[in-house]
Amino acid sequence: MSELLLKGGRVLDPASGKDGRADVRIADGRIVEVADGLDGGSAEVVDCSGLWVMPGFVDLHTHLREPGFEDAEDVATGTAAAAAGGYTAVCSMANTDPVTDIAAIADMVRRRGREVGLADVFPVGAITKGLAGENLTEFADMQRVAGVDMFSDDGKPVADALVMRRALQYATAFDVVICNHSEDPSLTEGAQMNEGAMSSVLGLPGWPHEAEEVMIARDLILAAGANARLHVPHVSTAGSVELIRAAKARGIRVTAEVTPHHLTLDDGLVSAYDPNHKVNPPLRAVADVEALRAALADGTIDAVATDHAPHPPETKDQEWHHAPCGMLGLETAFAVLYSELVEPGHVDLLTLIARFTTGPAGVRNVGEHAGGVVEGAAANLAVVDPEARWTVEGRALHSRARNTPFEGRKLATRPVHTVLRGRFTLRDGSVQA
Repeated sequence: MSELLLKGGRVLDPASGKDGRADVRIADGRIVEVADGLDGGSAEVVDCSGLWVMPGFVDLHTHLREPGFEDAEDVATGTAAAAAGGYTAVCSMANTDPVTDIAAIADMVRRRGREVGLADVFPVGAITKGLAGENLTEFADMQRVAGVDMFSDDGKPVADALVMRRALQYATAFDVVICNHSEDPSLTEGAQMNEGAMSSVLGLPGWPHEAEEVMIARDLILAAGANARLHVPHVSTAGSVELIRAAKARGIRVTAEVTPHHLTLDDGLVSAYDPNHKVNPPLRAVADVEALRAALADGTIDAVATDHAPHPPETKDQEWHHAPCGMLGLETAFAVLYSELVEPGHVDLLTLIARFTTGPAGVRNVGEHAGGVVEGAAANLAVVDPEARWTVEGRALHSRARNTPFEGRKLATRPVHTVLRGRFTLRDGSVQA
């Protein structure tokens, strides 16, 4: 493999704490030298002057829809969106058809990622067979065959406490992570949006914050009893933040993620009845958004995860009551949060990068991703233009779907190069098939 030299960029690396100008030399898929003023020699030199060089992003929560729902997305289109967003690794959720509840399906998804070659795909296995919430899947088989070390019935909670307790106990035998969709379904039947002042104004059935918090509280208690690793997905309420913060202080083995949309959008947007703003958990009140931002900044929440959930237009573009929940996120995540959190001073830049890299890498095994911009690390990198200014257009995104909640939003920063094991998957803003 030929050498590559990323020349003159600002290296931003939470793993090593580095923030400064440096050249990055890559050979055979690995970083072999990081220093200012390196000679190009025989390497292909890529001018990164004025650009930021950082570890490639890792998404813990991506719906690639393959197998079974390829009309919405597949591994090729989903990882193209990932590469365009600066991601080198994504974790594909299990609510496919057939469900990713056996080793063969998990391995197929993992191998499809390798075949496409735009981002590594780490499957998330189902906790229960068929997502039915009753019988546990074979964690050991999925771990052995496909390297699965996170299990979730995302989209459906494991509502039965006994089943959840058994899952957590079983997980400890293999040191894998249980990620339960945080929703008590008995409190959300028929719900259409966040329960609060806006739902009263609009006359829509409300999804109360207690539905999320009750489930998180239950799971934290069960995880503590089993000494198991629990990951809380798409945290959306201030009360959930307080539960997680207190659990971490007690030494419970819990991690948590938050989405870009829950950090930047609130339930006031529902008044327009745009189905692109319909999501589960729902957009919450402004006070919840503020609490989530503070939790991201102080480390209570470990990672930004997109919950990238594509839907075809004929399914999503319906009246509010009939439209499915879900939003795109991979291609816009970093730019949205830089624009909404870093520029106004809510979160500093290196902290935000950490929540895209070292944070998710600390939740589950993602191989050599987010290993840092240091000698010897795998060359999995995102190169971002801080001066880029662009407007989100769903039809111009790489996903097969178009359901972005940020349509028409003007954003700052954009990845211009993404490098996976020393090879460009995004170059000069163009995805490399």
